Amino acid sequence: MHMHNVDKKPAAMPSVQRRPDGGRARPAANPPSSSDMFVMRLTVASLFTLFIAFAWVGFGFTKEAARAPATSAALEFPDLYEASITELQDGLQKGLFTSVDLVKAYFARIEEVNLQGPTLRAVIETNPSALEQAAALDLERRTTGARGPLHGIPIILKDNIATLASEGMNTTAGSFALLGSIVPRDAHVAAKLRAAGAILLGKANLSEWANFRGNVPSGFSGRGGQASSPYVPLGDPCGSSSGSGISSAIGLAAGALGSETDGSIVCPSGMNNLVGIKPTVGLTSRDGVVPISEHQDTVGPMTRSVTDAAIILSAIAGRDPRDNFTLAQPPVVPDYTQALRADGLKGQRLGVPRKFLDGLDPVVVGAFNASLETMKGLGATIIDPADFPDFDEFVASNNETVVLNVDFKVDVNRYISELVEVPTGVKNLADLIAFNIAHADEELVPPFWTDQSQFITSENTTVDQAFFDAVAADKDLGATRGIDATLKAFNLDALLLPTDVSSTPAAIAGYPIITVPLGFLPPNTTLSPAEPTRSGGPNQPFGLSFLGTAFSEFQLVSLPFAYEQATHTRLQVLAFPAAIPKTQLADVVSK
Repeated sequence: MHMHNVDKKPAAMPSVQRRPDGGRARPAANPPSSSDMFVMRLTVASLFTLFIAFAWVGFGFTKEAARAPATSAALEFPDLYEASITELQDGLQKGLFTSVDLVKAYFARIEEVNLQGPTLRAVIETNPSALEQAAALDLERRTTGARGPLHGIPIILKDNIATLASEGMNTTAGSFALLGSIVPRDAHVAAKLRAAGAILLGKANLSEWANFRGNVPSGFSGRGGQASSPYVPLGDPCGSSSGSGISSAIGLAAGALGSETDGSIVCPSGMNNLVGIKPTVGLTSRDGVVPISEHQDTVGPMTRSVTDAAIILSAIAGRDPRDNFTLAQPPVVPDYTQALRADGLKGQRLGVPRKFLDGLDPVVVGAFNASLETMKGLGATIIDPADFPDFDEFVASNNETVVLNVDFKVDVNRYISELVEVPTGVKNLADLIAFNIAHADEELVPPFWTDQSQFITSENTTVDQAFFDAVAADKDLGATRGIDATLKAFNLDALLLPTDVSSTPAAIAGYPIITVPLGFLPPNTTLSPAEPTRSGGPNQPFGLSFLGTAFSEFQLVSLPFAYEQATHTRLQVLAFPAAIPKTQLADVVSK
């Protein structure tokens, strides 16, 4: 693949937008066959190596080839490649297995594929306290009952989401500059997961500093190395929540948290065949999350189903006095699972801002158009086109670049200043630039990972009137005269776009997106060269996005749920053989 370029500006054509935290547009595929919808337990012969995976990849590796019949001993256990939070909770409640068993199984699965086999580099570190926490939660379940749907469920967190240093994990945004730093407390979203009974299993790799260091391939961090796709050997996993996407896609945890500034939940969700919810800015607190921009950053779930995403979002949403953006949300957090209706598309008016598709590969357009017909069949009215009245201004705007460049310097300096201890001595962005130069062998690694031009650009900014004007203009372009104006003009409930081109309007508006699996590149797709990752290849997934106005997540979630239940796209193509861990609960429980 060509080296992934990061650009803070919406490109001249939205079809090739590149996003500040690692998402970017790319060709997609014909809609896959919808013949198969349910799966049996995954087993992969141990002789599959990465070399064999390359041999297979050109032949459209589908689930029939991937899954052998489950043994009778394993039938009572959910398959960890696909196990839902509800299935896991049911097994825990019935005593078929424990949370300790779950942690052991997930740890073994990480061990198989993270630094061995296909070396996906999805996880930077696992939680040394996870087994102890699991045992305590198992005891609590037996004595006082489960706290709720996340009790004893292991979740992976992106390594820009703070967790208590005393627990044994770092929070570094993938950088050696923050290794050993002591955070003042859990990030608010991490604390809320803990309160819900979730086990924080480990930290996912990411594009370092959420892909805001410079022109570096998505999925690379100094600490974690270069992450890659479980669907295309050495494929681009998209950024910056790349490790969260990989981990959730192949069952290295029950689900994951990512963060998005512009594209970094939805792009890796799309390219890793997942559901991703990028919440309204202010629905989930950013306290304790290594920032890019207080105006655009948001934290959300990346899971294998809309139901799992709704469960996690219900747990992490809510007001937080340490993040004043959250004070704008409605006072009561909904139970988003109550919006999961199979008839959720019936009677809905959905609009297609068709101009955003200009220049996209006809293959992705074909898959997207087919999804519109599916939704019509499910009772939705599709308004096509339903274009933004300010589309041309939006495309020409450079406001997002101005906002993010200034925000990063201010916000990252504040984050570092609030750390209890920083062993490397870095105090601000200028120190980070100097640290990378002094530790170039770890951070500025040739030939692909040497750049920190974004850091340097941001360091040279100041908070001035042009910045405040850009913030106001972004809200006007993205929200007032963009998404909101389009929803109002066509009397719409939501907007629909291929995930590849969905992120920037919602990013500058601070509005929500939910992406679900839409399709896969066809088996005869040319395997791009690895430079260092591949931009495309056979079976690479891509997604469908639903966009709404501020804090419309409850209304929005019913739409992709109905589509997902009607299509079951995710399981039509599996990860390549070597990327599918073999360890299952039966291997752990029987010991």
